[in-house]
Amino acid sequence: MDARSPQQSRDETAATRRGADHIAPDAAGQNFYAIDRGLRDLLPLYLPPDDFSRLEPHFDRLGGLAGGRLDELARIADQNQPVLHPRDRFGRDEDWIDYHASYREMERIAFGDFQFHAMTHCGGALGIDRPLPAVAKYALQYLFVQAEFGLMCPISVTDTSIHLIRKFGDTALKDYLLPKMLSSDPAVQWKGTQFMTERAGGSDVGTIETVARFENGGWRLHGDKWFCSHADADVALLLARPEGAPAGTKGLALFAMPRRLEDGSRNAYRIVRLKDKLGTRSMASGEILLQGAFAWLVGQADQGLKQMMEQVNLSRLSHGVRAASMMRRCINEAMACARSREAFGRTIVDYPLLRRQLMKIALPAEQALSMFLFAANAMDRANAGDKDAESILRILTPLLKFRACRDNIPVATGAMEVRGGNGYIEEWVNARLVRDAHIGVLWEGTSNINALDIVTRAVGKSRAHLPLAAALMRLLDEATAIPAAFRDRLRQALDRAMRLAGRVAAEDALEDQARKAASALYHVASAILMTWETSQPGIDARRALYARLVLEHRLGAKDPLAPDEAAWEREAAELLLSGRSVLLPEVAELLA
Repeated sequence: MDARSPQQSRDETAATRRGADHIAPDAAGQNFYAIDRGLRDLLPLYLPPDDFSRLEPHFDRLGGLAGGRLDELARIADQNQPVLHPRDRFGRDEDWIDYHASYREMERIAFGDFQFHAMTHCGGALGIDRPLPAVAKYALQYLFVQAEFGLMCPISVTDTSIHLIRKFGDTALKDYLLPKMLSSDPAVQWKGTQFMTERAGGSDVGTIETVARFENGGWRLHGDKWFCSHADADVALLLARPEGAPAGTKGLALFAMPRRLEDGSRNAYRIVRLKDKLGTRSMASGEILLQGAFAWLVGQADQGLKQMMEQVNLSRLSHGVRAASMMRRCINEAMACARSREAFGRTIVDYPLLRRQLMKIALPAEQALSMFLFAANAMDRANAGDKDAESILRILTPLLKFRACRDNIPVATGAMEVRGGNGYIEEWVNARLVRDAHIGVLWEGTSNINALDIVTRAVGKSRAHLPLAAALMRLLDEATAIPAAFRDRLRQALDRAMRLAGRVAAEDALEDQARKAASALYHVASAILMTWETSQPGIDARRALYARLVLEHRLGAKDPLAPDEAAWEREAAELLLSGRSVLLPEVAELLA
């Protein structure tokens, strides 16, 4: 038996370290499913038992890949960006994009092995003979993105393009495109994308200048698309204004534009250049010049924007999941460093100020985990015909996109700071996490656009906050294992958040408060979800401590200049950072 004190053991270990031994490890090589207690606890709550039992081996396998081979490939692909070749050696405008072999291998894993693009549309993915639930798809995305963010854009827009073509395309278009788009065979498969942004119109879609002309029995597109992610996709969905259509959004129609025509020849558009982006470097974003490109009309010509918004909203939900995923990777990295790095004779995780910083990193990640699983479950229920779930999904989608993507930026920065100067070096994943985090507040609408969608449309027009409030209240009523006084505080916070959102929606003069109202709705919803989850059998009770942290720091009034002397937070930090399972009786007093 070792009679040495812990301090003596640390001193002896430190004395044997030399040079590189002092550098803290990263999270590479770990199984990102196995080390994620929150995800492992919550999936059985949000998935039917049979689905969970059949899918868990795949969650575990992808968790291993995300911490292993995918992580290696993502690092290489980030350092070897795609290259545009505008012409072939004969001077013909046969523009094409070269990708590094690492990116192509990730594509084979995503589109071939796991079939992300098709798994909720048809049976066959992962050996299951029916479409997978949305909860499963987004949980798998959550694991994948912990290794690679850039490729999730082509995955997601292929998935959502399939949805639009299935829902709005005519029979001939579906018969031609869907077999190609649903295929997992790279020799057959067509990947999709979405081109919307123009120099004249980013958020203001009504100013789009691309024109559609009906010539010789088909539609031809003329214009210039300014930010086109997955620039060389096989088929692109885009908005254009048919000649003679009215100005504004009402005159926009939705088109599907193939990269190559039925005879194999190249369509009449060019990839003019690739964007030199801050992040998502593995994936090609470019500018597209339409020179009479052939395209199919999708759906009704006067419903283009409405139809396209279905793809936008699906992409927004995916972006929220991606933000949750990257925050989880940040936690993995911060904890790997904090538990290994020593400074001034102590492991840095033992220092009170760093413990507080770790909790600031973990809290928004846990909020986003609960929110995306709840939203995905609402999608599954909405797809089964539940109208209340449809309304709940309507407001949860922009809520998750708005708040999780904003939170991802300070979380990534905080995790980099835990690693110190090494976190700023591109050899470590932290620099990429910081770069990639920022795209979430730009793609599919800025924070302002999403906040306005939440308050003016989801609350003001659709009244979607009402079924959300009713659902959250039911969850609080079910959580009888949680102290009643704590649940009452959450009920009061829910009422205040709903009243604020309703007032901001009703009064034009309060439009500048939309982000405040949206944040309040997100925070109270996540706190209630984590409280309910804790009340369920087998769930780690630390989730309730996160709920109280939300209540105190996101929803409560505090004097910014008063010292924070709450003893409960020090006790909570000890439990939250312990790495062990925590039972509900251990936290009951801390919820008082």
